[in-house]
Amino acid sequence: MKSFRRIAAIVLRHFYLLRGSPARLLPLFAWVAVDILLWGFITRYLNTVTKSGLNFVPTLLGAVLLWDVFTRVMHGVAAVFFEDVWARNFLNMFATPLSISQYLTGLVITSSATSLVGLIVMLVLATTVFGLSFFTYGLMFFPFLVVLFLFGIALGIFGCALVLRLGPASEWLIWPVPALLSPFAGVFYPLATLPRWMQWISSLLPPAYVFEGMRRILAGGTVSGFAMAVGTGLAAVYILLACGYFVSVYHHAQRTGLIARYSAETLS
Repeated sequence: MKSFRRIAAIVLRHFYLLRGSPARLLPLFAWVAVDILLWGFITRYLNTVTKSGLNFVPTLLGAVLLWDVFTRVMHGVAAVFFEDVWARNFLNMFATPLSISQYLTGLVITSSATSLVGLIVMLVLATTVFGLSFFTYGLMFFPFLVVLFLFGIALGIFGCALVLRLGPASEWLIWPVPALLSPFAGVFYPLATLPRWMQWISSLLPPAYVFEGMRRILAGGTVSGFAMAVGTGLAAVYILLACGYFVSVYHHAQRTGLIARYSAETLS
């Protein structure tokens, strides 16, 4: 019960931050709405100028939606952590009986809730404005979301650990990570398009299995259960590795005194 209350306290703290600040609330749905509108009109234009008969809405717009889910989850985990860094509140959090696992669980739950808002906005816009039917992907749409969600959590926790290790100024390293991974994930093109060395990297990225599976469905094929199991397994392993790295970095910061840079009294 105590563990649940401490996790709930982390979630509740960030709920109050969002409720009291429109500047924090607006990005939950504004940027994803812009992405869907932009790519939606691009796909509509491509459908009018190409004669291939290919419908670009489920191919491109669906890929954008799924990739945005991953991006929102990863950035959501990192942003909740950064709130404590910006407020110089991180050290204060661990002056309480709060454990690292409880803190990370609170980050994940908060990110999940905020990402769900963005997902709902994207689904509504993509369906009502551009006619994207998710029946096209069948029941596999939900496993796709799970894999991207898990990988987003893993990279979000890893990003938090990296900032904890290198200092608050390293925050800028975290935001562009999805853009750096997108060429290897094959979001908009088959992995066969990539050079061999890039394909090897792609095989280590769970999103690559999602987008390859998505294209198989749109081509009239079926998704390999083994491939999805590999993608899910990789995502789960990355979560464990990220959590282990965060714990290791936290203990290192404790031993060396680096954690003082996150203190409310530290000004530089």
